[in-house]
Amino acid sequence: MRIGELSECTNTSRRLLRYYEEQGLIVSRRCANGYRDYDEALVDRVRQIRGLLDAGLPTRIIRQILPCLNGPQEIHFSDATPDMIATLEAERDRMTQRIDCLTRNRDAMAEYLERVRRAERTQP
Repeated sequence: MRIGELSECTNTSRRLLRYYEEQGLIVSRRCANGYRDYDEALVDRVRQIRGLLDAGLPTRIIRQILPCLNGPQEIHFSDATPDMIATLEAERDRMTQRIDCLTRNRDAMAEYLERVRRAERTQP
């Protein structure tokens, strides 16, 4: 599969796919004409990478856990090291802090909007 096909299947830009390759997250073969050729299995892999990135994990950690991904919804560590566990716990805690901050900001915005709407309703 060419880079354009992988891009379409995963809704990921070609530029990002090349970046994932530079970061060692995916691998392509080169055709005789120099074009990248990707395995069909990378469709799920790219979706996993995107999901992990969307969750806030940096590529350095994604690179470490990719070998442990069995399927699109699974992460399996048969030999997780104490360092890996500590790293994942720290990332989880960082994500929780971000979620808490976003929740506070969302609630403040909702309260502001409600006050604005109330003020509009009471004005003649």
